[in-house]
Amino acid sequence: MVYSVAIAGASGYVGGELLRLIAQHPQLELKTLTANSNAGESVASLHPHLIEYADRKFVATTAETLAGHDIVFLALPHAMSAEVAAWLDADTLVLDCGADHRLESREDWEKFYGGTHAGTWAYGLPELQLVDGDKQRINLVGVKRVAVPGCNVTAITLALAPLLASGVIESEDLVAVLSVGTTGAGRVLKTNLLASEVLGSASAYGVGGVHRHTPEIEQNLNRATQKPVSISFTPVLVPMSRGILAVNTARLAPGANLESVTESLRSAYSGESFVRLTPAGTFPTTASVLGSNVALIGVSVDLHAKRVVVISAIDNLVKGTAGAAIQSMNIALGLAENTGLPVNGVAP
Repeated sequence: MVYSVAIAGASGYVGGELLRLIAQHPQLELKTLTANSNAGESVASLHPHLIEYADRKFVATTAETLAGHDIVFLALPHAMSAEVAAWLDADTLVLDCGADHRLESREDWEKFYGGTHAGTWAYGLPELQLVDGDKQRINLVGVKRVAVPGCNVTAITLALAPLLASGVIESEDLVAVLSVGTTGAGRVLKTNLLASEVLGSASAYGVGGVHRHTPEIEQNLNRATQKPVSISFTPVLVPMSRGILAVNTARLAPGANLESVTESLRSAYSGESFVRLTPAGTFPTTASVLGSNVALIGVSVDLHAKRVVVISAIDNLVKGTAGAAIQSMNIALGLAENTGLPVNGVAP
């Protein structure tokens, strides 16, 4: 079966990455690309690398242009997805790449985002370890509404959730410092994203527990353990276009060691297509996952500080967003989970 697809917000970075992945998916047919300020422009003007769609035009984002598709991807700014989703039929599979439907807590939404909480959709991180031993993919089968995770959230969750589930790390005093490429901020004009400000410099942002991904990270980690979870999360903007390298640390639980920590990760991700461990004593780089839907994870133990160090790397536009959306879509439709998704990276 071939499914008809629309992308709302196709002119942005995530929209462009969705286009790239849809072009190589054998069961997807792109019908409609919408944009707001870029309506009427060609794909080539904003995504010149997408030769297959170069002559296609962006149209306005309206209920009429999005109607009648089997699948709609929402690659829209926060607070816009909920409005657009309300236009769509209940039998349309809708995947929200924004934050509007990720959080379960209304209080957390109001604190970190403001405005009205739009409700919670099935969470699109299939490999997320759950406290009962299952994975989140069981909650994606047959659904019609999917909330795609935040990219920073994915890098941290995949590194720490299995260790919390197995009890080899303490659930409090978790720390994550992430080096994040500039595409993680979206395709908008911001002074701190100008080339003159980014090249040759690194800068922390969302410092002091105020980053909007914080409650989503803790929500995920709480799904893996019944103990209270707290994390200090600091992203750092670095001069690369895409990718996330997350350095995650946690207190080692009594009796745990490098072998038990490594086995927890190996057991959790055995058989997974898109989460892989690096060889002992080696650690991932962002270049290794560029263009790939794979998360790479390396682990060590700091015996002096009695802390576990888990380093994870993802491409923020693939495993961090668009690839996660396609992967979750495949599960929801009953397709093979890896259909149309790249495993190998590209040469830097």
